[in-house]
Amino acid sequence: MPPTPEVYIAGPLFTPGQRQMLEAIDALCREIGFATYLPHRDAGVFDRDGDSRPFFEGDLRALQRAALVVAVLDGCDVDSGTAWELGYAYALGRPLVGYLTDVRIARPRAQLNPMIFNALTGLATRWEDLAALLRDQWAALR
Repeated sequence: MPPTPEVYIAGPLFTPGQRQMLEAIDALCREIGFATYLPHRDAGVFDRDGDSRPFFEGDLRALQRAALVVAVLDGCDVDSGTAWELGYAYALGRPLVGYLTDVRIARPRAQLNPMIFNALTGLATRWEDLAALLRDQWAALR
C-alpha cells in the first residue's frame, strides 16, 4: 500500500489566532485522510533570539516529502515565510492550494502577488470550498 500523502500546512503562525486557523486546516486534512505537517507543532515555534536553523531544516525536509501544500494567504501581503514555502514547493512540482478569508482581498486575481496567484492549483475563500479542493487533491493523489 502506498504511503499516506502528506500535506504541508503553511501560513503565518505568530499569534494564537493564526495557529488556531492552521490547526483547523490540519484537522480538516486529517479528516479527509491526509497525514500532515504543521510547522509550529512539528518543528516548534522558534525563539527569535535562539537558533532558527533546526526550524528551517525541519520545514525544508517536510516540504521535500509533502505531496501537497495548503497555505493561508490572509493579510495585506502574503507572509514572507509562507511565500518562500510556496515558491520552494512550486519548484518541486507540488500542487498548491491557497486559502484566503481576508475580506480586504476582494479580488484575489488582482490583489494577490501574481507570482503567488499563478502558482496556485486552487484557491478557496470559504471553508466548504477548501474542503472540496482538498477532497479533489486526495482523489488525485490516491
